Amino acid sequence: MTTKPKAKKFRTRRGVAGEGAAPDAPRLQSANTQAGPEAPRPQEAPLRPEFAPLAGDDSTAAPAKGDTEVDAIRSEGLTARQLRMARRVAQKHGFAPATDFDAVRLLRARGIDPFKRSNMLELVVPDAGGAGGGGRQPPAGGAAGQVSAPRPDPRVQLPQTVPASGNAHLPSTRIASPAERRAAEILQIQRELATRRRRKLVLLLTRLAFFVMLPTILAGYYFYVVATPMFSTRSEFLILKAESSASSMGSLFSGTQFATNQDAIAVQSYLLSKDAMLRLDSDEGFKAHYEQDWIDPIQRLDPGASNEEAYKLYKRNIEIGYDPTEGVIKMEIMAADPETAARFSRALIGYAEDRVDNLSLRKRSNAVTDAESGLEEAEQARYDAQERLVRLQQEGSVVDPEGRIAALRTQISNVEVQLQEKQLTLQALLDNARPNSARVEGARGDVRRLETLLADLNADMTSATSGENSLAEIAVQIKLAEADLSTRDLMLQTALERLAQARRDADSQARYLTTSVVPVASQDPSYPRKFENTILAFLIFSGVYLMISLTASILREQVAS
Repeated sequence: MTTKPKAKKFRTRRGVAGEGAAPDAPRLQSANTQAGPEAPRPQEAPLRPEFAPLAGDDSTAAPAKGDTEVDAIRSEGLTARQLRMARRVAQKHGFAPATDFDAVRLLRARGIDPFKRSNMLELVVPDAGGAGGGGRQPPAGGAAGQVSAPRPDPRVQLPQTVPASGNAHLPSTRIASPAERRAAEILQIQRELATRRRRKLVLLLTRLAFFVMLPTILAGYYFYVVATPMFSTRSEFLILKAESSASSMGSLFSGTQFATNQDAIAVQSYLLSKDAMLRLDSDEGFKAHYEQDWIDPIQRLDPGASNEEAYKLYKRNIEIGYDPTEGVIKMEIMAADPETAARFSRALIGYAEDRVDNLSLRKRSNAVTDAESGLEEAEQARYDAQERLVRLQQEGSVVDPEGRIAALRTQISNVEVQLQEKQLTLQALLDNARPNSARVEGARGDVRRLETLLADLNADMTSATSGENSLAEIAVQIKLAEADLSTRDLMLQTALERLAQARRDADSQARYLTTSVVPVASQDPSYPRKFENTILAFLIFSGVYLMISLTASILREQVAS
């Protein structure tokens, strides 16, 4: 185990007169001690009369100057620890100062800094002799009470010159008030906050420059320098339905957008489909146009690209919107050449018209088929109704049962009239006093014959109007059969009209595509919109950075809590 060496303690004994004594009568403690723990303590001896002052000691040469320097050193406000340190250093170098302030003066006169840390370390030196290394050897050429001339230390450097206005390197004895200390602490905290704020601001600006400004500059460079100008061609068209009077509800909505709403949505979906892209490529060379070398790499299509890659580019360069309030379809085509963009637009409008016409083709074909089937059913039903009517007429042996019943009723009425006349004639003959018997018998025979005829007619009428096979029942069945036949005739006529209308609809075009804005080749490029796209990129990068920063701050706060 190693221990730190302890500094030697030096004790000086002052004269009887104290500090006010003459400087030429100091008492110097002997610096030499005997090795070993049993060595006797050296006695202090006064300086010999023949002791000559050391070189550089101005205490005897210039007393007034020394007093002035001591007063100046005393006004510096040195602490007791510093004064003790100065006395030890002075005794180490062989000086005999009268006071602690005089020790500081002597050391400074020799160019030695009494408060230098190395001087304190040099106070502890190993002994030259002795097994224990305890005692310090006296200087050569001197006795126990003598002080030899100090040897110059080459390691000691002259202190830096300081202005006379103050000694900043010396500790101050002034004690600040609590208010001053509080103000100093607040100022220090404010400085630390300002430094921290400046550091955070610099870090924030660095992150913004790296994550926001640099990508924005790259995007702006692409839009302004690298991007190939794209020409846009705009067109508008709408779908009209053919006039038809077959349905009142259809004619009610035929002039509005509700009649063609589904067709317009279907056309929009078709123009944005891969089928339309493949047809455009086969007819107009869509892939070949975007595979040209002078188009920038981001907008260019690689040679031999798949249909999926071409379809992604197709959807990026075509915009189709449908306005349900007006029923208008708006289309915008972008291409690297204005004529090519107009050609693509006209081709797509043609594809849309074909698809609109084909949307109702199956419906119209089915309508013709259904009309033909309905006509056949109506003809068969009419034939059955007519056959039933003829069969009823044959079974009843009467062509017109109602006419037969009407004739019987007429006969009965005539017989009843004749019977009443004969009865009146007979009563008139019987009212005579002396009636003619022959005439009376003749009138009675006529009445009897009319009554018999009326009874027969009533019997025929009864048989004709009652029973299962009566003329009344046969008449009702025949009337129902005739009504059924009339209905079948009407249905047959309707089926014929329906078939004729379906054939007309199938032969004619049911939907018409009208182009309200014809595609025209543009002279100036429409894309890229350099300034707008650059600002948009800046906003996007700023939003992404803000979201990431907020997320990181929230996670950091959650983890810290």
